[in-house]
Amino acid sequence: MENDKPNSAKYSITFGLVNGSFGIILGLMLYSLDMHYQNDPIVQIIASVVGIFIIMYGIIQFKKENKGFLNLSDALKLGLGISLVGGLISIVFNYLMMNFIDPDTLEKGFEFAKQKMLSNDPEMSVETANQFIEMSKGFYTPLSMALTTIIVSLIFGFIVSLIGGLIVKKSQPE
Repeated sequence: MENDKPNSAKYSITFGLVNGSFGIILGLMLYSLDMHYQNDPIVQIIASVVGIFIIMYGIIQFKKENKGFLNLSDALKLGLGISLVGGLISIVFNYLMMNFIDPDTLEKGFEFAKQKMLSNDPEMSVETANQFIEMSKGFYTPLSMALTTIIVSLIFGFIVSLIGGLIVKKSQPE
């Protein structure tokens, strides 16, 4: 029976590519609207919902090919694999965005954040806002952004696949 089990790596790569492709399409749409640096909460919610759907769809498709059976460890492997592939694609896309497509992305983001701080707190001085921005810049190195992307992707994938796996798991009879 174990030899008939589908290859979880195939599903991780396939649905990870779908997840990464969605991220690229969303990123290019936001770029075309000049919103790619704003980190809008609505966009984050939409991206999260689509990410949940892609991970769960991958898990359910794996379960179907596995004769309707799914254990939690397979669900976790799939969720983490899908998230890892999607996260790696996101890192490459963000690198291309910030170095070739729109090299001013980070500066636009910092300026947007500064304006938002000043509008949310009218008592804040421009100098204070500038200090916050300067302190933040240290966290936006290519390595720190790549690590953050991978860590957040894996945590997201773990949580989604844990909850989803617990919901849709079905053990094989002994």
